[in-house]
Parts: sequence; C-alpha cells; structure tokens
Amino acid sequence: MADAAVRTNRATSIFGSQADLFVGIGVVAVVVMLIIPLPAVLLDALMAMNLVLSLLVLLIVLYTRKATDFSVFPTLLLVMTVFGLALNISSTRLILSKGAAFDGRMVKAFASFVVGSGGTSGLVIGFIIFIVLIAVQRIVITKGSTRIAEVAARFALDAMPAKQMAVEAEYNSGAITEEEAQERKRDIQREADFYGAMDGSSKFVSGNVTVGIFITVVNIIGGIVSGMVFQGETINTVFGTYISFAIGDGLLSQFPSLLVSTATGIIVTRSISTGTFSEDVTGQFGRDERIFWIGAGVLLMFSVLPGFPWYVLIPLAALLAFTAFRIGRARRTKADFQASLAKGDAKRPKTDEAEMSPVVPLDPLSLELGYALIPLVDKDKGAELLERVHRIRRESALDLGLVIPRIRIIDNMRLEPLEYCFKIKGVEVGRGRIRMGCYLCINPGGVREELAGEKTRDPAFGLPALWVGEEKREDAERAGYTVVDPPSIIATHLTEIIKRHAAEILGRQETQAILEALKKEYPAVVEEAQKALSLGDIQKVLQGLLRERVSIRNMVAIMEALADYGPVTKNQGFLTEKARQALGRQLCLQYAGDDRLLRVLTLEHSLEQKIVESRAETSSGVISALEPPVQRAWIKALSRSVTAVHDQGWTPVILCSEGARRLVKQSTERELPDLVVLSVPEIVIDITVEAVGEIRLEG
Repeated sequence: MADAAVRTNRATSIFGSQADLFVGIGVVAVVVMLIIPLPAVLLDALMAMNLVLSLLVLLIVLYTRKATDFSVFPTLLLVMTVFGLALNISSTRLILSKGAAFDGRMVKAFASFVVGSGGTSGLVIGFIIFIVLIAVQRIVITKGSTRIAEVAARFALDAMPAKQMAVEAEYNSGAITEEEAQERKRDIQREADFYGAMDGSSKFVSGNVTVGIFITVVNIIGGIVSGMVFQGETINTVFGTYISFAIGDGLLSQFPSLLVSTATGIIVTRSISTGTFSEDVTGQFGRDERIFWIGAGVLLMFSVLPGFPWYVLIPLAALLAFTAFRIGRARRTKADFQASLAKGDAKRPKTDEAEMSPVVPLDPLSLELGYALIPLVDKDKGAELLERVHRIRRESALDLGLVIPRIRIIDNMRLEPLEYCFKIKGVEVGRGRIRMGCYLCINPGGVREELAGEKTRDPAFGLPALWVGEEKREDAERAGYTVVDPPSIIATHLTEIIKRHAAEILGRQETQAILEALKKEYPAVVEEAQKALSLGDIQKVLQGLLRERVSIRNMVAIMEALADYGPVTKNQGFLTEKARQALGRQLCLQYAGDDRLLRVLTLEHSLEQKIVESRAETSSGVISALEPPVQRAWIKALSRSVTAVHDQGWTPVILCSEGARRLVKQSTERELPDLVVLSVPEIVIDITVEAVGEIRLEG
C-alpha cells in the first residue's frame, strides 16, 4: 500500500512538472516566434490552433457562472495577444519574402473566401469588409469592454470593505464558520484582483486591434514595393497577390481577436450574474409572457402593411405567440402548485383516529413559514435555506457541544404570507417578517450615507435596518450597510435562537444520549458521576452552563468535576460553578484577545459585599434580593461601565469572587442578559488579566 501511494505521488509530481514545463516552453516559444521565421505548414497549424483557442475561450466565458471562476483569463489574454501578433509577423515575413509562391493554406483560404475571384472588385469588397470588421471591433466592442472593465474594477475596490464587513457580521452572528468567513473574504479579494487585472488586460485587446491595422497597411505597402521593385511583377499581379494575401492575413489575425474581444466584453459585463449566460437569458426572458404577446401583435400588424415581407413576419409572430403560451402555462402551473401547498392540498398519510397515540409529540425545534416563503425551501429552486439549517445544526454541535434535534420546517396558514416563527416544543420563541426579492440593510454604526427604504428592525438582534430592492444592493454596501439576503436573515435568527434557548432544548433524553456516547470512550468517569448524581442532576448542571452560553463539548472535564463534588453535595448552583472552573481555560480563551490578555471590570469591595449579603434562597435557586434603589443604582453604574468598554472595542467581562459570581449574573440577567461574569477561580495561570475599570455605586 505504501509503495503504491509513493508511486502515485511520484506519477502526479511527474505529470505536474511536465505540464509546468510544457506551459513554460510554450510561452517562451510564442515570444521567440516574433524573431524566428516559421515554415508555412507549421504556420497553418498554429493559426488553426489560435482560432480554436479563441473559440474555446468564448465558450468558457459563456458557460462560466462567476467571472472569478475563470481567473486565468487576464493572463491568458496577454499570452493570446502576443501569440496572435507573433503569427501575424511570421505570416508577414513569408508573404513579403515569397510573394506569389507563398503557400500558407489558412491565409489563402480566408483571402479566397472574402475576396473571391472577382478581380479588382473582389479586392475592394474584401478590403471594405476588413475595414468594417476592424471598425466594429475597435470602436464598439473593444472600447465598450475597456470602459466597463475600468468601472467594474473601481466599483469592486470601493465595495470590498463593505462586503468584508458583511462577512464579519455573519461570522459574529454565528451564521457561518470561521473557515467559511475566510473563504468568502478570499473570494471578495479574488474578485477585486480579477477586475483590477481585467482593467489592465483590456488594453491588450485595444492595442492588438491597432497593431493589426498597422501590420495590414505595412503588408500592402511592403507587398507593392517588394513585388514591383524586387520581384519585377506587374501592377495587376502585385495587387492581386499581395493585397489579397494582406486582407486574408489581416482577417485571419483579427477574427480570433474578435472572439477574444467579445469574450472580454461578456466576462466584465456579467459581474452581477448568478448563473451561466444561457441560464440568465432563459430565466430573465421567461418571467412574463406579455412581452411576447405584444411582440407577436406588432409583427402581425407590420405583416398586413404593403411592402413588408408577410411570409417572414407571420412565422415569426407565430413563434413568439407559441413562446408566450408556453411561458404562461409554466407560470400558471407553478402558481397552482404553490397555492396547493399553501392550502394544505398536498397528499398526507391519513391515520385512523382509533390508532392515534394518546400522547401527541411536539417537535423539539420547528420553523413555521408563511406560504409566500415556501420558495426558500423549494428543492427546485436550490433549497438554500435547507442547506443553511443543516450547516447551523453542525456548527451548533461544534460550538455548544449540543447536537440540535432535526428542525422541522412546515407551512402555517395562520401566519402572514411573509412571516416565519420558531417554536421550541410547540411554544413560540421568535418571529420575523421577510420581504422576498429584497435585502435587509443593517446599520452597524458606521454608515456613511443614509439610504431610502422601508424601515424595520433586524429580527435576530433588534438593530435598526432597511428593506431595499436588488437595484440598491451595491449602493447599500458602498454606503456601509451590512446587506443580508432572506435565507441569511432566517439562518442568523435561528442561530441566535439556538444560543439563547439551548438550555430548553437539552432534555433528559438528550442528556442520556450524551452520556451513552461518552461512556463508550470514558466509562469510568461517567459511571462514577452517575453513582453520585441522578440523570436530572447532571441535566440541570449542563443546562446551567448552556444558559450562560458555555460550551459543553468538553464533557470529560465536566463529568470529572461532577464526580469529584457530587458525593459532597447535590446543590445545582455549587456543582455548576465547579464545572465552570473545570472549564476555566476554555472560558478565558473564549473572551481573551489574541495576546492572551483578558480585560475585565472589577467590583468595588463594598458593592460586592452588598450583593453577597443580599443572597436569598428560593425554590428555584439562589437570587440576589437587593433593595430597589440599590438595584437601580447598581444597574445604572454597570451599564455605564459596560458601554465604556464597548466603545473601546472590547468584550465587557465582570470579574468577581466565587461567592458573588452567581448573584452578580442573576441580578443582571433581565437588563443585560448577555453580560459575561467570571469568578477568580476560573482564571487560569497563563492568562494575563488587566482591570480596565471598577464599578462602584454613586454616592
């Protein structure tokens, strides 16, 4: 097996090195062709290769979904330009040196096809066709492509910071992983680099056209001089030979250049496309059948007017009418299907009432959609939301250590068409509204220019936001908004719902599954912990950790702490604190910076003592029972300090004693639910702690 792997790797490296060697030799040969003369047979083969390569480039561009998928295009454009010029120079050398004896079949074929055998009139017609082709390529295609490349490069660079901020927002909200965020940032950077390279590479195309005109003129003048002076030929022979060859050579060099110019224009004009060229044309032309009915009517009207070719217009009108009929029928079928889904007409397995279970199970977590949002989970349209939900379940397992049960997605006719809601065990925990075809623009605080749009709030975090259409998306990104599409809105909201309600999702059955999986690898620690604590006791400890967004992925450390302190006490608060301390390094690294520096806010000793003394035992656990004036002053002072830390770009973390930690957290849960509170025993030795402020009551 090892020998086979070695042989495979060796073969791969050999082929890879051969490919690199072939490309290097090819590029050097193209440059050398500018100097060394080529035989006519080799010249014909290289000209045919140039023609086919240009055609392949055009087809690749047409079937490419994103411009950056063909990132080699700017470099390939330079190589193909030099290659075409080298062939043009080589053919010029052979034409001028051999004259009528020139036997290049490709040049002769193009010359005879365009010029024909009509003598002087054929030469004039061929020369006019050549001039028209050059003018179209130079004035229309090349000039437009160059301008679009310049604008696209500038817009891509201007929009790059806003797009990167949008990726950061999705990553911070938990909608995407760190690897996905890095990949998206690399895509944004590649897009900016690509359009920047295209801005310069488009100049190669325009320069190639100009040089082609110059070489053709030189061919004509040089051919006349060479034929009459050196070859001693008559004026008619010179014109029939050299001008014909010059036109054929010019067309043969400019036709591949025309294909590449067209490919350049297409690739820089498809920066906002999401599919191939054919998919975009089919989808956007097939949206409304009325335009085809109107077109058919106009053609029929022209067909009855005198002088118009009715035998051409009537078939075209019939073709347009048939296309309109097909589009309308497809649209009605699609609408009927969606209506049947909304009304619940889809076939469902029926169960006899006598066989129904006495217990009607509830879904652990469900997403209910209004009927207008059903396309988000339609597999015919990509089912993007389904993929996001699957990814969120996987990421939650990695981040929280909790495997989220399957999320049931159903349609609910009692919701508004554009509404959705999340339910945990049948109880609603979140609701939002989506506008299909629009984007939610969230103001992260650094917006440079206010946009007009429908004001709303981000359903996940309650931030002020706007709904804007597709046409204003790039404007919003440039203005500094975080732009989110409908599937991302629901996915971000779902991620936040899972983080906030993870403790509710974790039941005894889920806890039992975790312990059984852990027992296969660590049977001793699980058995020892279960001897001292019941399944419910372990569940409550895990829920206490999840309630403060502490990952329970390191179950070994948690179970060892429970095995140590479980025989001593069954107090859930005490056991939760000991489990947190066992996860101390994880907690510190979660909130410390890259330099392993943890910036914290501390409590004035008298304030901490007040909170500890306010401790009160209840049936639901320990609470802080501060007097109302003291509680208000405490929250006010805390909010002021937290805001100051936020303004410096740090995560607010409160550091206090072990006895005060639970009370501090409990007293702030209503006003500051996301506040991080750590105790001194949770700080590991290799983490540096820096106090950035002290919280004290006024007066």
